[in-house]
Amino acid sequence: MSSTMMMERTGLGAPAMGVAGVGVPTMGGTTTTPASAGYVMVPRCSVRMEKCAGGMKICCTCDDAMACSMMQNLCTMLAGGMCSCCCILNGVTVCTCCLTMGLCKCELTDKGCTITCTSGDQKCCEMIQSCCDCLSTLMSAGCTCCVMMNNMPLACGCAETVAAKTKR
Repeated sequence: MSSTMMMERTGLGAPAMGVAGVGVPTMGGTTTTPASAGYVMVPRCSVRMEKCAGGMKICCTCDDAMACSMMQNLCTMLAGGMCSCCCILNGVTVCTCCLTMGLCKCELTDKGCTITCTSGDQKCCEMIQSCCDCLSTLMSAGCTCCVMMNNMPLACGCAETVAAKTKR
């Protein structure tokens, strides 16, 4: 599937903090090979961040129908959880924004999903919109953004403007 990318889950969190239980076989279960332990396939998409009243919107769109379906299924299963975004440049995490200060809602669209994170508190709204500015700036500079719900990667991609330039 060319519309997905493989990411190491342990590199998405804080430095030196692994994901508990990844690659640890359960009793009687099958074991994972060292090459695949801790990796997950993530739908590749275009990501757009925009401010809205009370917070921000994260719009993820896929051109590939299978990647879109996978992302929408993940969004449906993980809806209501904590949303976070991790910007990566050359395999190194540049910035992670955990949107714990707001209520995040996931809505399915015809080509992906939209996550709206809002808060009724003015200071929390300012923090969410500052995260939006930060993430938008990093993505326009060339970073890849991984959108996560409950620390599970939902979609990964670059800004729509950067994606349009690279397809030429």
